[in-house]
Amino acid sequence: MVDQPSRRTFLQQAAAIAAAPHLASRASRRSQERIPYVDGLSFLPDDPASFRESGLTAFILDASSGETVENEDGTARYYRSFEACSKSITAVRRSLRDEIDEAFLATRGSDVDDALRRGTTAVFLQFQGCEPLGEDLARLDMFYELGLRVLQITHHHDNPFGGGALEVEHVGLTELGFQAVEQMNELGVIPDVSHGSDPTSLDVARTSTNPVILSHGAVRALVPNARCAPDEVVRAIADTGGMIGIFMMSFWLTTDPVPTVEHLLRQIRHVIDVGGIDAVGIANDYQITGHAGLTEVNNNNAEGIKGYYPWWQSMAERGVFGFDELPEHVVIPELNDVHRMRTIHHALEAGGFTATQVEKVMGGNWIRVLKESLG
Repeated sequence: MVDQPSRRTFLQQAAAIAAAPHLASRASRRSQERIPYVDGLSFLPDDPASFRESGLTAFILDASSGETVENEDGTARYYRSFEACSKSITAVRRSLRDEIDEAFLATRGSDVDDALRRGTTAVFLQFQGCEPLGEDLARLDMFYELGLRVLQITHHHDNPFGGGALEVEHVGLTELGFQAVEQMNELGVIPDVSHGSDPTSLDVARTSTNPVILSHGAVRALVPNARCAPDEVVRAIADTGGMIGIFMMSFWLTTDPVPTVEHLLRQIRHVIDVGGIDAVGIANDYQITGHAGLTEVNNNNAEGIKGYYPWWQSMAERGVFGFDELPEHVVIPELNDVHRMRTIHHALEAGGFTATQVEKVMGGNWIRVLKESLG
């Protein structure tokens, strides 16, 4: 009896066949032109010229908005309301249509090809949490029509859809959450488990018939913190044909006192070891131009980290896993600027990654997931 291929193997084989002409043509011209750079999560820059400076072919943009509210225990959280997100996604659409020539609203994975051809940047819209839906899944259809293509289940904390990572007790998807994932699959909205609890992430991976992503994050094997994904979650995401974007928040990349580019590479290598080369990419979680607060202090981490201490200490007081010691840094200085993708590209090459591996990590994996999920 011939063994049936696993879901991950089947998806990888299908994707490899579909992507072969693209990868072959890109490989043949690699010395003449740049490979595609794709960022798993960033924000619009103040200066549109930054799009070209960054070299980004595409990125996922957090188009959500909200306000800071106080929890019952006195801690603060950021709440994304329906009203606020309706306004913010409309404003982003207007900016991309009327004010920015260097980038455009992308709604299909194939829009990346248009961006490559035109030398512009394809922007895919995301919300960091299902809170804007309230408990009305009809709103998901509305936001889809407005261009939403990636949706996190939650942001740090529990909501009506599922459990957040930064809670003392972890819960998984609710009944509404399961329904939301099924509707995302039907519409063509990519489920994103960033900031979700481990049970929520695993529930989404088991439920989704399409690739699942953790758009921006890191791995718990290297940094023991609830915000970082354990190997079980890494494997589950990879088995859906999805991937993890390793981000720029250095206190979740390493516990060493001085963060370096090598710490980012260690995170990438770990995901490859656990989930395979197709399961990892790059994300940001700051503006394209970098963390402005750290730029203002010349990337002095000792100074820049101070602003995070009140929030970090509030998590420690609640007993959230991994917040018992104060971090010493916020960014990897060499990566906190608009040229980070080129710096990472060169570091991967210097670190022994093959040309094919570099292309996958820098953007090829994101392109595959976007095309498979969005057409």
